[in-house]
Amino acid sequence: MTAPPRVLTVAGSDSGGGAGIQADLKTMLALGTHGMSVITAVTAQNSLGVRGAWPLPVEAVRAQYRSVVDDIGVQAVKTGMLASAELVEAVADLVGGTEAPVVVDPVGVSKHGDSLLAASALDSVRTRLLPLATVATPNLDEVAQLTGVRVESEEQLREAAAAVLAYGPQWALIKGGHLSGDAVDLLTDGTEEHWLRAPRLDNRHTHGTGCTLASAIAAELAKGRPVPEAVTAAKEYVTGAIAAGFALGGGIGPVDHGWRLRG
Repeated sequence: MTAPPRVLTVAGSDSGGGAGIQADLKTMLALGTHGMSVITAVTAQNSLGVRGAWPLPVEAVRAQYRSVVDDIGVQAVKTGMLASAELVEAVADLVGGTEAPVVVDPVGVSKHGDSLLAASALDSVRTRLLPLATVATPNLDEVAQLTGVRVESEEQLREAAAAVLAYGPQWALIKGGHLSGDAVDLLTDGTEEHWLRAPRLDNRHTHGTGCTLASAIAAELAKGRPVPEAVTAAKEYVTGAIAAGFALGGGIGPVDHGWRLRG
C-alpha cells in the first residue's frame, strides 16, 4: 500500500490530550495523513490549566527531528510550543534545512492563560522562525506579544497581518476568534486577502483549537493543496470540531478531533 502524506509536528505534549502533540496527531490522522512528532516539552495539564512545563534538551529535540526527516521524510512541518530561545533557534535551524512547507503556530499562552513561551524567546521567534513560515497562525494575544499591535475590531486584522508579515512569513493567518461576533480570520500574503468566517458556536469546550487548526493546515499542505485552499479546508474542519467539542474534567473541554469519523 502507498503511504499517506507525511506530516511532522514539533511541539509540546499535553497530558490531557486536548492540545499540543496529542491534538496534532489526532488531527493528522482524521485528515488522512501520517503524523509524526518531535516533542519539545512535557507539560502537566488538564481541563483546568497547566500545572507545570519542562522543556526537553536541545539534543533530544534535534535527535528526534533528524531521525524522522533523514529516514522517513516529510511533506509538511508544523511547529507549536517551543518554550525557550534555545529551542526556537535549534528548531529554526532544522526546519530551515528541510524542503517542505512549514506552518508556524507561535504558541505563547495556553487556553487558560498560562505562559508557554519564555519572554526571552520572542525575538528568536520573530527573527529566526517566522521568516521560514509558509503560513504563520498567531491568535490575537500572540500578535500583541510579537508585534505590539492590539486588535479590538475586525478592521484591525489587516494591521495585525501587516505587522506579522513584516517578519517574513509567506502568508499570515490572523485568527480573530477572541473578537465578538462571528469567528473571523484573515489570511493574506500582503497582496491577496481571504476572509474566513464561521458562526460563533455556543460551546466553551475549545481547548486545542489553535494546535488543531495549524495541524490541519499542515495536513492539507502535505496533500499538495495551495495555501488558500489548505487554510479554508482546515477552518471547516476546526469549525466542525468545535461544534462537537465535549466536556472533560472540571474546566474547558477539548474540541472533537474525530467528529468526521463519527459522521
